[in-house]
Amino acid sequence: MDKILIRGGNPLSGSVHVHGAKNSALPLMAASLLAEEPCILHNVPCLHDIFTMDKILTEMGMANDFTGRTMTLDPASVKSETAPYELVRKMRASFFVLGPLLGRFGEAKVSLPGGCAIGARPVDIHLKGLEALGAEIRIEEGYVVAKGKLTGAKVALEFASVGATENLVMAACRAQGVTHLSNAAREPEIVDLARYLNAMGARISGAGTEHITIEGVDALHGAEHEVIPDRIETGTFILAAVATKGDVTIQDASFEHLPVFTDILAEMGADITTTGTTIRARAANGIKAVDVKTEPFPGFPTDLQAQTMALLCTAEGASVIKESVFENRFMQVAELTRMGADIEVDGNTAVIRGVGDLVGAPVMASDLRASAALIIAGLAAAKGETAVSRVYHIDRGYERIEERLAGLGADIRRVRE
Repeated sequence: MDKILIRGGNPLSGSVHVHGAKNSALPLMAASLLAEEPCILHNVPCLHDIFTMDKILTEMGMANDFTGRTMTLDPASVKSETAPYELVRKMRASFFVLGPLLGRFGEAKVSLPGGCAIGARPVDIHLKGLEALGAEIRIEEGYVVAKGKLTGAKVALEFASVGATENLVMAACRAQGVTHLSNAAREPEIVDLARYLNAMGARISGAGTEHITIEGVDALHGAEHEVIPDRIETGTFILAAVATKGDVTIQDASFEHLPVFTDILAEMGADITTTGTTIRARAANGIKAVDVKTEPFPGFPTDLQAQTMALLCTAEGASVIKESVFENRFMQVAELTRMGADIEVDGNTAVIRGVGDLVGAPVMASDLRASAALIIAGLAAAKGETAVSRVYHIDRGYERIEERLAGLGADIRRVRE
């Protein structure tokens, strides 16, 4: 068990590269199950969640070579349609294998998922959609058991779930006939998945809009694809730069994937400029309070809510954050309060009154994004040392974050607890 030690007060300065998006790479890996030839993914991040998905696919018989940031997956040898509890419980994204397995083999047995405890996030919407495509589904001893030959249908999602959209798009690729998916999620990761599947021979149109059409095909071939940049990692580095009154250039980023987030930063008074795939984040004289509401893309990302809260703890005035995506995503509040933050929570709304300076303290990470928020708070703390425990959470979504922040001038290190 490791922990990260931080002494704040150092303005971050320099340049950092953004890695491939975890939230895109995971469904892309799962989508490779649909092919019958080797597939190659570039710009794959080296993260615990990626290794977990690798283990799940390997357990099914897929041959996988992960060298550098290039992953070669050969699904020809897949023999098992079962994703075991021991692995799926570690990461909710493991559930992405359900749609591809059902689409290719006509059957699947996947454990109900685990992952960060940030809300109920029921899988019912996935299962109802697959049933609409003709699957027979039952729950047995904690596993989803699905069987049936899929047929295209009109499927209207109850809400714009990213995971359900991805699972249904993958399953429908090899269904008979045409599937019309309405109220679909519009995130960049959905567009990236559709691009990959189309390169494999799928016929998908409308990705990135509320209406996606999938014309089923008999088989998919291999393809080569580059994972999009991680917009959440990009946003996290922007917030860290602003929180420390620094000046950081973020390279290999996609500015257009963060529309509302960058608008909110400008409203705060941060100086954010972009040139192509490069973003420069600088602090202004003082950060102003703002109101934020998380929403599905293109709205403000829920995955940047906790990190933004950490920044607003030092803003001038009172800010309001309304969390409309997950019902239990303010778990960082108690730990930020230990560092001197003034935060009041009422249901899904948090009021943050800026305190000027935070103070280092021992804190405990509760989930992936909350751990990033605590690191940002530690970097911004005016005095004292912040010790962040349970950093295995942050290793799920940020690659060697302490080394990259140290390269920007942060006083940060990882130690064995």
